[in-house]
Amino acid sequence: MNTPKSILRAFTIAALAALLTLAAPAHAGRSCEQQAADPRAVSRGLTLAAQTLYALNASGARVVLLARAGQDLSRYGLRYSHLGFAYRTDGGTWRVVHKLNACGSAEAALYRQGLGEFFLDDPFRYEAAWVVPTPDVQSRLYALLDDGSRVTALHVRPYSIVSYVWGGKYQQSNQWVLETLAMAMDADIRNRAQAQSWLRARGFRPTALTLGPLTRLGARISAANVAFDDHPNDKRFSDRIETVTVESVFAWMRDARLGGASQTLRL
Repeated sequence: MNTPKSILRAFTIAALAALLTLAAPAHAGRSCEQQAADPRAVSRGLTLAAQTLYALNASGARVVLLARAGQDLSRYGLRYSHLGFAYRTDGGTWRVVHKLNACGSAEAALYRQGLGEFFLDDPFRYEAAWVVPTPDVQSRLYALLDDGSRVTALHVRPYSIVSYVWGGKYQQSNQWVLETLAMAMDADIRNRAQAQSWLRARGFRPTALTLGPLTRLGARISAANVAFDDHPNDKRFSDRIETVTVESVFAWMRDARLGGASQTLRL
């Protein structure tokens, strides 16, 4: 089995040079501010990707729910901000399917990337966390992730980072993962409302963020990817914003016996 150091050396000099010179006008999941890549950040991102690859191979899993710390959410008691599905192809390569909004906009798309790309997206902290689903859940997820039409079936473009867990107007990244997992588990699910009903019946509990009116107003004015109008008035005006977080998904996976305890890797 390859070691993290040998895996890291497998990234070619040419590929690293391309990453170091990358300065595209817009990047999914980031601001649209143009800036040159930081060589140290690139090195740390690739190191985290290499060590995660080593750990996932050692786990024997074929599909995991993989998280990163893209933003600092510590004020809300959260450690991770973004979740995706990582799966190992028949050729042994790990790919990540996840949802990202384009440079702070109110629209999002699905991406299929390598581990290196996943961890090079301006992380706040170089840390990975994942849950290994049960073999049955992995099998169902792999069949869905390998199907180009099914994997996009529940995705919608309108995006809010705090979209209401049981709403249909917006959909944030972690919510897409959760609803897609529900569809993988039940072949009769055809839409988001059915997926949400399935999740309710199986005890999923969202994270309730406490956001006062001034915080909500400031966020809505300053960011296109933040909206609160999909939340029920009784919850919104009592400062209770219920949304899907990495932590709520990981806890539910364990409690519903769909996966094990989360595992963490830090640089």
